[in-house]
Amino acid sequence: VSRQESWRSQRDCSRGAAGITETRQHRRLRNIVVGKIILTGDRPTGRLHVGHYVGSLRRRVELQNSGEYSDIYIMIADSQALTDNADNPEKVRQNILEVALDYLSAGLDPEKSTIFIQSMVPELYEMTAYFMDIVTVSRLQRNPTVKSEIQMRNFEASIPVGFFTYPISQAADITAFKANVVPAGEDQMPMVEQTREIVHKFNTVYNTDTLVMPDILLPSNDACRRLPGTDGKAKMSKSLGNCIYLSDTEEDVKKKVMSMYTDPNHLKVSDPGQVEGNTVFTYLDAFCKDEYFAEFWPDYKNLDEVKEHYKRGGLGDVKVKKFLNRVLEEELRPIRERRKRWEQDIPAVYEILKSGSEKAERVAAQTLKEMRAAMKINYFDDAALIAEQSEKYNGQ
Repeated sequence: VSRQESWRSQRDCSRGAAGITETRQHRRLRNIVVGKIILTGDRPTGRLHVGHYVGSLRRRVELQNSGEYSDIYIMIADSQALTDNADNPEKVRQNILEVALDYLSAGLDPEKSTIFIQSMVPELYEMTAYFMDIVTVSRLQRNPTVKSEIQMRNFEASIPVGFFTYPISQAADITAFKANVVPAGEDQMPMVEQTREIVHKFNTVYNTDTLVMPDILLPSNDACRRLPGTDGKAKMSKSLGNCIYLSDTEEDVKKKVMSMYTDPNHLKVSDPGQVEGNTVFTYLDAFCKDEYFAEFWPDYKNLDEVKEHYKRGGLGDVKVKKFLNRVLEEELRPIRERRKRWEQDIPAVYEILKSGSEKAERVAAQTLKEMRAAMKINYFDDAALIAEQSEKYNGQ
């Protein structure tokens, strides 16, 4: 029995008969005991790429192995993916496995992290419905992430309701597991801020502290916060064809690196080059380690020396790209090898997802039960209500 399951068992025993509602003090103590909890995830609309990896996935593995968190929940957000792929459910269905394989190959351990499928936890939908009652349309319209996503998908004239309200659904995903840490890229900051508003509003309106206030955990490396596409465009996207996928072959990665966007004014090797906005150097900032120079490019001690040489002229793009390719291969090789092993046992991958989804549903169901009690819609569990009304009507 895990520490948290043991605690839950002790708590349930201490409550005694059904219908006894916990006090604010008990809830506050419970939140302290649980400790730090993580919720994060990805939409299964395609294979994960290196932008996902440096933006959050690599950090998740580090956090998972740190021993500092009592629970880590990693969600495959298929319901959210359907908000703009309702007419193509097979795309979402097929990519659930792709994302799961990317998770496992990147180093997420199902013994340490609970990997689950969003649609397999129906409590999330009920929580979303209750949150919709305390969020206004104008507030959703002001969410910058939603606004940019609507423009990107050309939804201005006809926005699916599910897509428009997905920040509310995301708040349910986070709060269902009492997550107080959300590792994500900077583009998700408005979403976490809206979740914080929902938590505050719910707890205030219903005079409770059932929901836990989350904080976003951004990548520590600025280059990792939003890795550009290989063409230099701000967003790495499958539709733009500018991604390097975690599952790409060695040959694919090399081809993509050698065609990367650099400084358009760096026409000759002797020309001074610009590092800022240069995609190759942005990728090196995200992936490079000092030890790689001794192994792959002993002419330099670190990346700063390479940048200085490039800026004063005399260093060609091809050499820098070849070094980046070696760096990426060193980072991606173990991921590729783990993926091959997992691909040999697909039923085991689905069993991991099934087991994780069952655990996630149990936890979400408990949070929902506490929410319903706070909202006073737990009619059949409220023994005090039944006794009060019995006395009221029997006394007439």
